[in-house]
Amino acid sequence: MRSRNSQVFGISSVIFVAGLVSLLTDFSSEMIVPILPLFLTSVLHVSVTDIGVIEGIAESTASVLKLFSGWISDHMGRRKPLMILGYGLSNLTKPLFALSNTWGQVLTIRFADRFGKGVRGAPRDALIADVATKEQRGKAFGFHRALDTIGAALGPLTAFAILALFHGNYRTVFWVSAIPGILAVMLLIFFLKETKHKAQEESHVSLPKIGFRSLGKRFMGFTFIATLFALGNSSDAFLVLRAQNVGMATSMIPLAYFTFNVTYSIFAMPAGILSDRIGRRSVLVLGYLIFAIIYLGFGMAQNSAWIWGLFIVYGLYYAATEGIQKAYVADLVQQGQRGMAMGTFNALTGLASLPASVIAGFLWQSLGPMATFGVGTICAVLAAALMVILRI
Repeated sequence: MRSRNSQVFGISSVIFVAGLVSLLTDFSSEMIVPILPLFLTSVLHVSVTDIGVIEGIAESTASVLKLFSGWISDHMGRRKPLMILGYGLSNLTKPLFALSNTWGQVLTIRFADRFGKGVRGAPRDALIADVATKEQRGKAFGFHRALDTIGAALGPLTAFAILALFHGNYRTVFWVSAIPGILAVMLLIFFLKETKHKAQEESHVSLPKIGFRSLGKRFMGFTFIATLFALGNSSDAFLVLRAQNVGMATSMIPLAYFTFNVTYSIFAMPAGILSDRIGRRSVLVLGYLIFAIIYLGFGMAQNSAWIWGLFIVYGLYYAATEGIQKAYVADLVQQGQRGMAMGTFNALTGLASLPASVIAGFLWQSLGPMATFGVGTICAVLAAALMVILRI
């Protein structure tokens, strides 16, 4: 699948369009994500426990589906049909939050949204890996993450502007979120050009069975390390709680989160290019160590001034890991296996995030914030050390 016949700003047109689709989708999603808990508690009067059930079911669904969607895209020899299904399902169902009146309806819509994310994620990442050469794969994933994060930064700002203009009407935000979502689906359908290939002929390997061992020892080792790291990487909700805990005004927290996204979007592509030049492993080790410092800082934070700085550095951690992990997975397996590999990696690390947040919440309630962030620091240091020792 080498559709590199045209370029935009030095980037394959396929990757450029995929990036714009992600930008618009995250624009739509992040208009909803920061206010959905507020809508559930203040409008629908849903308990925090029920919110946890909604998010747990939604995220578990996305993680498991990534495994199967990646394998299916390898089998089909095409990524685009599953991307259309996934992006279409997410972007066309999210605005229905505006019509919901019960937590069960919200659960159904959230389930459909995450179902779509699970279907599209691995095929999209495999498409980027297929189109980019190994020498530019870090740049390609970095570019995609940069555009994705621009959308993630613009979404919350737009949502809070709408709430200010329409006197806190959450349903208006849900309806407006449909605009970038529909544009994303149209862009994908009409402008992303993909060449079908037969995976067996191009890579000279048979398609992997759904499993782990067929993807190779290096892939298995790296996925184990990344999953260990994910066990200490709890939900960003704990960062928000810590910001509030040390005295940051509630109205300032979205702005602090915005600075994180801006930093991430600025450094994602340079970090990817750096990984192309000095190697993925070196950049990933640096990223894990930055995370350890950040979590230690959140645990030790004394006032809101710390939080502002930590959120900025948090963007550097994301830039040094998110896209580069995917580029590294693509490096470790052959082309006909990439959908399966991306799905397996995303599924295992995604599933690890569930116990990570449960453990983090238990430690916070039992021993305090320092215990929560201390465990994250330890897991990150261990992951970095294993990457160096095992030379994965």
